Amino acid sequence: MAPVNVAIIYYSSTGTVHALAQAAAEGAEKAGATVRLRKVREMAPPEAIGSNPAWAQHVQDTADIQEAALDDLSWADAILFGTPTRFGNVAGQLKAFIDTTGGLWQQGGLAGKVVSAFTASGTAHGGQESTILALSNTFYHWGGIIVPPGYTDPIQFQTGNPYGTSHVAGVGGAASGPGESVLQAARHQARRVAETAAALKAGRAASA
Repeated sequence: MAPVNVAIIYYSSTGTVHALAQAAAEGAEKAGATVRLRKVREMAPPEAIGSNPAWAQHVQDTADIQEAALDDLSWADAILFGTPTRFGNVAGQLKAFIDTTGGLWQQGGLAGKVVSAFTASGTAHGGQESTILALSNTFYHWGGIIVPPGYTDPIQFQTGNPYGTSHVAGVGGAASGPGESVLQAARHQARRVAETAAALKAGRAASA
């Protein structure tokens, strides 16, 4: 398999999407990829963060994770984006990062990259599919090659989302992190992305 670079770029407030991103990194690395795990910059005011102990703790726990930069997109052969749902849409923090990519897009620096997405919501019908589809709108404009997990592994029949790995975290005191089956789905999705990117890279090299 041709060696590939995979960037996993995410936003997480209380740690759920962070856990999915870590599992995705494991899956891509297992497929032989070189991985950059990157969080996007937190934009919420300190008083909002401080009002939620889990949010404040997560910010502290992930202080050593490097923030995403445009160089991570240029470097990557494949990109996985992770975001919690926000009213059925992409979190503002991730969208703000995406909105800085215009120059790179105009230069053709995002065309032909393999792309995929994963998410989490508080409730079972909290907009998981619409959030992933919203990210796909960006991928269309980039000229990205969208690789969803589909039903390409038995784990997908347990987790049930062919659009991209997703987790119902719950709200308030009932909130919980992703279980092992969801983490396995994230690993599978990232492996599929890395393997597709590797096959595409090898094919391009052979036809050059």
